[in-house]
Amino acid sequence: MSEQTRGGRWGRLLSQFVRFVVVGGSGVVVNMAVAVVMNKLHDGSANATQILFPIPGTDFNFRFSSLVWVVSFLVANTYNYQLNRSWTFRGTQRGWWRGFWQFLAIGAIAALIGMVLKALMLSPGNAITLHGDWFDAWAWRHGGSIPAQLEDACHSPEYVAHALSILVTMPINFIVNKLWTFRGRKPDEAGAVDPLSRDEVQRERV
Repeated sequence: MSEQTRGGRWGRLLSQFVRFVVVGGSGVVVNMAVAVVMNKLHDGSANATQILFPIPGTDFNFRFSSLVWVVSFLVANTYNYQLNRSWTFRGTQRGWWRGFWQFLAIGAIAALIGMVLKALMLSPGNAITLHGDWFDAWAWRHGGSIPAQLEDACHSPEYVAHALSILVTMPINFIVNKLWTFRGRKPDEAGAVDPLSRDEVQRERV
């Protein structure tokens, strides 16, 4: 393989990675937006720990915060999949639904890990519980100007735990989806987007 061909491969891989990061970043915005809307409709994030129902056979409860996590994940996951399919990994040979269920399965595993992390951060008595003056001594306004609401969000255990859980689980989605969901893309051979020229392909095969 020539240096030019190898450089082209690395260049495409880097471009693909950057696109994935951009999609992931916009997906975080979508995820957080859904979380904000749901909490706003529930009279503010201070009510996020409200118990919706007990989990049978355990001492744990399913809280509104967990519902927010699940719904925001489903919306952002669908958004990320479509954008990754049409932009980041465009040219994949897999059908839409087949790729979607794989993407959803991977995301669900990451989401489960994230939901547990978020629950631990919002539950008292854990090593990762979000507490202290930054969170506990804050006067909630639940309104006012946009900067004031953003300031409130930065002091909200609900929003901080949600954002941290997303950041922790993002690498899982990237690595596994790259290796599994979109592994069927072979632009060098299939002539998809950004293919090698025919001459380069011939040189590679020699």
